[in-house]
Amino acid sequence: MIPRPRPAFDWHLVRSFLAALDHGSLLGAAKVLQTSQPTLGRHIAELESQWGVVLFERTGRGLVPTATALQLADAARGMADGADQLARTLTGSQAQKMGTVRITASTPVAVHLLPPILWQMRQALPDIQVELVASNTVSNLLRREADIAVRMVRPEQGSLVAQKIGDVAMGAFAHRAYLAQRSAIVQPLDLLDHALIGFDTDPAIRDGFKAMGFEVGKEAFALRSDDLLVQWHAVRAGLGIGFVAHFTARLDAEVLPVLPDVLRIPPLPMWLAVHREIRTSQRIRSVYDFLVAALPGVI
Repeated sequence: MIPRPRPAFDWHLVRSFLAALDHGSLLGAAKVLQTSQPTLGRHIAELESQWGVVLFERTGRGLVPTATALQLADAARGMADGADQLARTLTGSQAQKMGTVRITASTPVAVHLLPPILWQMRQALPDIQVELVASNTVSNLLRREADIAVRMVRPEQGSLVAQKIGDVAMGAFAHRAYLAQRSAIVQPLDLLDHALIGFDTDPAIRDGFKAMGFEVGKEAFALRSDDLLVQWHAVRAGLGIGFVAHFTARLDAEVLPVLPDVLRIPPLPMWLAVHREIRTSQRIRSVYDFLVAALPGVI
């Protein structure tokens, strides 16, 4: 008896598989693909049935990929890249300075720095529309979550082009009203006697205190949030001392630096990352070049 050949990959099923793998749940994958959760579930079940494998373990916390799923992931991503390249070739968008460019940036950059720059770019490149994704996570350009990324860490993927734009100065800041009501701050150790504002799960600020020789636990922070905008508005409301970028602190003249000549906080490098295909996409190239020229003047 001649064995029946296995059916070929259906691209829609593969697309659903990758989305579920990347986002860890049917709900998250459905949102990204703009489809329904049951449809995603049927796609995964159909792939598992076609190939006689289990791709995910269903748990109360979402989907956990099996070893088989992880082995298939690279080949599936190769299909995704091929499909994207085919679509770009068919539309001929590489040769046009028009269309949509998707940019991802951290929340403070997306909210405070980019809007004035994008207004200027709108005057120079009126035929380009922008999709701006404000995210504090490192968006993976390889998965086509964005065309251009503005990040504080350098992407390591070999298929990406990354250019350092400059350094973002950081400092401790507090509202004038808070400082007027509290004891004077003359040395870094004095900060521990004040209400501090910092991250909830990110240890960056606590690591900074440790580097200065101070062991600081989460309880030292009167307000903890991983949302940088929440931290900034807490500083402006007078809740305490926060650690923010100088470009953000400049937005409010009532927010003053704390120990500016004593407290040395290392600056954060700002990187602009893009796919290597920028060489063939005039649309992305135009936006990339505009950001490279405009961002150094505002950080």
